[in-house]
Formats: sequence, C-alpha cells, structure tokens
Amino acid sequence: MIPNFAQRIPHLAQRIRDNVTAALAEDLGTGDITAQLIPADQQAKATIITREDCVFCGKDWVIEVFAQLDKGVVIEWNIDDGELALANSTLFSLSGNARSLLTGERAALNFVQTLSGTATTSRYYANLVAHTNVKLLDTRKTLPGLRDAQKYAVAAGGCHNHRIGLYDAFLIKENHIAACGGISAAVEAARSIAPNKPVEVEVENFAELEQALTANADIIMLDNFTQDDMRKAVAINKRQAKLEASGNVTELTLPRIAETGVDFISIGALTKHCKAVDLSMRITQV
Repeated sequence: MIPNFAQRIPHLAQRIRDNVTAALAEDLGTGDITAQLIPADQQAKATIITREDCVFCGKDWVIEVFAQLDKGVVIEWNIDDGELALANSTLFSLSGNARSLLTGERAALNFVQTLSGTATTSRYYANLVAHTNVKLLDTRKTLPGLRDAQKYAVAAGGCHNHRIGLYDAFLIKENHIAACGGISAAVEAARSIAPNKPVEVEVENFAELEQALTANADIIMLDNFTQDDMRKAVAINKRQAKLEASGNVTELTLPRIAETGVDFISIGALTKHCKAVDLSMRITQV
C-alpha cells in the first residue's frame, strides 16, 4: 500500500473490503454454476500475465478477493504497486482450490486492469512534466464506488491527489461565490465552518485573483487562463498562495502549462480517460 495515501485515507482498508464485497456479490449472485463442473476438491495453479506494458496497481484488492472467497488460496507476487510490468510478464501466481481460483478470477482481474490502467495513465502524464516542479492532481471525476481506489492508483502512478471528496477541503467556485456575496465573504465563511480545512478559490480573471489573494485563500485555481496569463498570475501571486491551473489541459499543452510556474495542474483524464490494461489468467497445473 502506498504509505502517503494510506495516511491520508485511514479508511482505505475498509473501502477495499467494501469494493470487493460488492464486486463478488454482483458476479456470484446465487453462485458460480460453471465452477461446479469441476470436482469440489480439485487443486490448481494459475498465473496472471499482462499482455501490455503497464504500471501495476491493485495488489490489496486481489488479496482481499481471495481472502473473502477462500483463505486457502496462496498468492505469490512478482510485482508491487507502482512498479513497471513489461508485456507478457507474470504479475502473480495463484494456487489452491480450482473452483476458488476460477470464481475469483474476474473480480480480481477487473480491479487490477482498472487500477493499473489509472496508474499507467498517471505515470504517462507525470513523465511529461518530470522536468518541472509542478504536481499533477486528479479530480473527483472517478468511477462511482471506486473513488479511493482510483485515487490510490493515481498516487501509485506518480501523480497526486486533489481533495478526496466534498468533506476534506473547500473548493469555492462561481456559484458558491455568487451565493455567498463575494470571494471575501465565501472565504471568511469557510474559515469559520472548518478552520483547519484547506480553502481553494476558483478565479476566472485577474480581478478575482486579487480578491482571492486579499482574502488569503490557501490555493487559487486559475480557470481556463491562457499560458501568458498564468505566467502573469505567478508574478502577481509572489508565492503568497499555491496556484493551480485547470481547464484545456491536454498532453500537448501540459508541458507548457507546467513551465509557467504554477504549483499544481488538475487533470480529469487521470481517472476518467484511463484505458484498462489487458490481462490474462492461465491455469498451469491441475
């Protein structure tokens, strides 16, 4: 488990258990009728390989799948979360009751293919800005029910996490500002509600940037600023607040945005545009 993420999300172990319980329930239903074709006491071994290069992620989800199905299944690991796996390499091996291996196959591989896909996408983007000091952030654009899992995978891939949900940080946007009567009033209200929570304000122009700086926002999100305007904002800011770029971020524009001097760049694609990794399980011995 990635240490920094585990510290930020102390309930991650419970979330993994919940993820796996839900995945097994939707797959098994009233029971795996195909597995019943195999003798109940049949033992087997299997290997799980990746058919493409990837950054592996999902180890604890696999462990939990077989812990819930059959604690007698033994897993031998060749890789850890965050490590690069080359195409056709063996990620891990399973041994135990044949029915259990086949029943748990899809749930386990679904987690690994999705989380490895997220980690691989994150590593790709992180490499694009490795020559700068910027931190790439994910967003809340995640698969329903897999928020913590995907954010963990983002960290495994070398990027960073924005707020986890609506509870751990303020993100004051246009509608919040309008409802509160202005940026200063919104920030003041946030400080009174939760003094220890980070306060971020989204701004769309330099006038709002000045207001957010005057209100002492912790982080200021530059929404759809041009790259020239980002550089100007960095100069105006004088490192008073952390600056986050958002909007119109693609793999082509990302390096140039990073070079403007902003502290963070948020990218929804880290979690919503990831492609699942192609995996395969092969029974090697019965």
